[in-house]
Amino acid sequence: MTDIYLIRHAEAEGNLYRRIQGRYDSLVTETGKKQIKCLEKRFEGVRVDAVYSSDYIRTRMTAAAVAEPRGLEITEHAGLREVAMGEWEDRTWSEIEEEYPEQLYYYNASPDKWDIPGGERFADLQARILGTLLEIAAQNENKAVAVVSHGGAIRALLAYVYGIPAQRVSEIQYCDNTAVSLLRAEGGRLEAEYINDNSHLPDELSPFKRETWWKQKSGMDGRNIRFLPLDPGKRSSDYLKAYREAWISAHGSDEGFSKVYLQTAVNRARMDPHSVVEAYVGRKSCGFVELAPEAKPLPYTGHIAFLALKPEYRRKGLGVQLIGYAVKYYRDKGCSALSLRVAQENERARQFYEKYGFEQIGLDSGATGKLIVMRKEIGLPHYAGKETKR
Repeated sequence: MTDIYLIRHAEAEGNLYRRIQGRYDSLVTETGKKQIKCLEKRFEGVRVDAVYSSDYIRTRMTAAAVAEPRGLEITEHAGLREVAMGEWEDRTWSEIEEEYPEQLYYYNASPDKWDIPGGERFADLQARILGTLLEIAAQNENKAVAVVSHGGAIRALLAYVYGIPAQRVSEIQYCDNTAVSLLRAEGGRLEAEYINDNSHLPDELSPFKRETWWKQKSGMDGRNIRFLPLDPGKRSSDYLKAYREAWISAHGSDEGFSKVYLQTAVNRARMDPHSVVEAYVGRKSCGFVELAPEAKPLPYTGHIAFLALKPEYRRKGLGVQLIGYAVKYYRDKGCSALSLRVAQENERARQFYEKYGFEQIGLDSGATGKLIVMRKEIGLPHYAGKETKR
């Protein structure tokens, strides 16, 4: 018999930015790093003889919580990868809610009907993850192993273990980041001792204790944001209003504010429509992101010129999705860091950016005073595992 601790990876960028990241490799978030420490503590004193993970950054970093304290190597296995999301890969969930509501429902509630170009069929996913776990079990008779995989793959595997068909897969709820399931493998069969246990996470580190989307068959979440290129002909006045309001919020008055900021944004939008975008919750405009790809403050660094939510959408946990858009845009252009400037007196904005990984690297002069220059690393590190089985 083999004991298998099946673990979902810690919170990664796709979870935080609400982007679809199956086969997209992404970084673990600041919250994810804290979750990993909690996972390490959970496994103190627990026997583990071998550690496996998929060949992605988020799973390898999570697996290290179990492997490193024991001096074990992490064996990568491509069979533990997340479901391939095809044409949905690295798009926002809000875009999919808007464009493919029926397929999104199938993905969450009846994945046997989910069919998009490049997507991995549910039966293939289930056969892959099952075959991989049985292979690992056969190689580790009478041992205990930790296996780190992904939410969709784990859900498909647990549906098999409990004999639940694809049409009823919603009976197996998605698991929290770093949640643990204990399976026992013997004679080519799997049984569950317990599943999806996140008791090692305090409430503030457990998104699933705060959110409800994962309980819905539709999979829709009213807080998801999508981004559309700014239409200078129709939306300029709204952009200028938002910029002025953000300026007053940061500086206390509109002293130093100029309409030249609008013209700069329009010029950037004409050069690259995706560099200046309007953010939407459902059909309602909630904010703007203006990126400055022509600015080169530091090598391989993409600059954020303006990022703001409208007042009624603030303090709702939405702003990080705007950072996520900047990460997507600049990483696609080969950048390994983001930069921005915050008014020295704008303590709330500074704390917001620090929460999501920005660090102060200097001071600059602005129209009305000093600006804090901040930087965030977004480069993807390379991990070389013991071996990668495909």
